[in-house]
Amino acid sequence: MSTVWVVEDNDLNFELVEYLLGEAGWSIARARDAAEFDVLLAHDPPRLVLLDMNLPEISGLELLAQLRASPRHAAVPVVALTAHAMQADRQRFLDAGCDAYVPKPIDRRQLFAEIAAVLERAGA
Repeated sequence: MSTVWVVEDNDLNFELVEYLLGEAGWSIARARDAAEFDVLLAHDPPRLVLLDMNLPEISGLELLAQLRASPRHAAVPVVALTAHAMQADRQRFLDAGCDAYVPKPIDRRQLFAEIAAVLERAGA
């Protein structure tokens, strides 16, 4: 496997995702906020980004726009992770450019199903 960026400010949510993806063989790089996300953007693109939509001082949608504006990172698949669980929220995140959506609390099967579908669509 390769690297997944997990942009998540909540330690418990991050630890869950880190455990689940680590068990599946993924390498994880974490950003807790916009400053740490900027550091990740200086690196080679990951295979996938799991992006919390509710971050301190900046929204996940703003970080998504930064990612899409970066020529090196524009095509990286992004899965929205969010406590916003209404159907309209899901559609809003997909319309904004996320490739998939996983509501919190995170369901292991749904997370891996969405990751598999996104990577298949991306040809990865």
